[in-house]
Amino acid sequence: MDGETKSLESIIENNLNGRDLDEFNRIYYGRKNHHEVQLKESSIAAAKDNNFEIAAYAFPAKKEHTRPPRIVKVGVIQHSIAVPTDRPINEQKNAIFAKVKKIIDVAGQEGVNIICFQELWNMPFAFCTREKQPWCEFAESAEDGPTTRFLRELAIKYAMVIVSSILERDEKHADILWNTAVIISDTGNVIGKHRKNHIPRVGDFNESNYYMEGNTGHPVFATRYGKIAVNICFGRHHVLNWMMFGQNGAEIVFNPSATIAAEAGSEYMWNIEARNAAITNCYFTAAINRVGYEEFPNEFTSADGKPAHKDLGLFYGSSYFSAPDGVRCPGLSRTRDGLLISVMDLNMNRQIRDRRCYYMTQRLDMYVKSLSKVLELDFKPQVVHENEKCKDKE
Repeated sequence: MDGETKSLESIIENNLNGRDLDEFNRIYYGRKNHHEVQLKESSIAAAKDNNFEIAAYAFPAKKEHTRPPRIVKVGVIQHSIAVPTDRPINEQKNAIFAKVKKIIDVAGQEGVNIICFQELWNMPFAFCTREKQPWCEFAESAEDGPTTRFLRELAIKYAMVIVSSILERDEKHADILWNTAVIISDTGNVIGKHRKNHIPRVGDFNESNYYMEGNTGHPVFATRYGKIAVNICFGRHHVLNWMMFGQNGAEIVFNPSATIAAEAGSEYMWNIEARNAAITNCYFTAAINRVGYEEFPNEFTSADGKPAHKDLGLFYGSSYFSAPDGVRCPGLSRTRDGLLISVMDLNMNRQIRDRRCYYMTQRLDMYVKSLSKVLELDFKPQVVHENEKCKDKE
């Protein structure tokens, strides 16, 4: 990935300092001080030895009289694939396991309570190819497949809740495939799962060749450390998707994604959507994206008249956290594997709801009526034209 910009943060740090840097941080991130959290020397050394970035930031809440702080340490992992995509399926999967385990071990020694990976973290993002074989062979049971078994041991070892996005094979229902997030408890049990609500049909992202829209609604999972939800990738473009997780009581919503920096990509939207969701819904959000180029054995086209190609383009990483007050932390690199940690006080969620009254003023009753009209076959948009005003005056 030579020649690629390391990160937005590197551009800022290389060109701003002093008051200009403070003002940029205040206006863009929401605070001059990023509240960096000190990491263990052993964690920094392990990250260096295993070639991944590590960073940690705090989101403190105001001290309350009636509630103690609700501090939770949350981590997200972004990474590239580990071996070429022409290698046997199990070799590809096991190589990713070996790479990511080293990052999880560091998260564990840092005391991370909840961790989330990028979308479909245990495989290449092969859905652009539209080929069924061998990519469907990555599919596995959410409850007891090899990925869940691998993570169970780590969840128990570190008393860590793990959010694992996989290609699920529903063996109880005709082997149907789903894009599924599995939530593994700190006890090693599978709390439940959520299937991706919104499936893209854009350019190379023709994922409906493999799986369709999920059937699990908007579940919120009550863990030992807080109530969490998972808005998988393309769902971040849908405001109501974010909203429903909030209505169901989510305190942290993860957005595991696989999105690219190409011309038709989403990089300019990336820094906005999860942050907007945190503001609108008064909860913490975590946006996680994979890293690197993934080249496939056979060429594929994008239905845009351009030449066939073997890769999607750069998965630009840049994972970050946002707080319910809209403050966000610096993102991880665009080009390197990384572990980002947030030390957050969940009391902030209610504090911001009390302050901004978004839930109190959202008028769900009005929108329920309006949306029900939109679904009617004879729906007429509420548009007022100038000539109608003149006709009323006559």
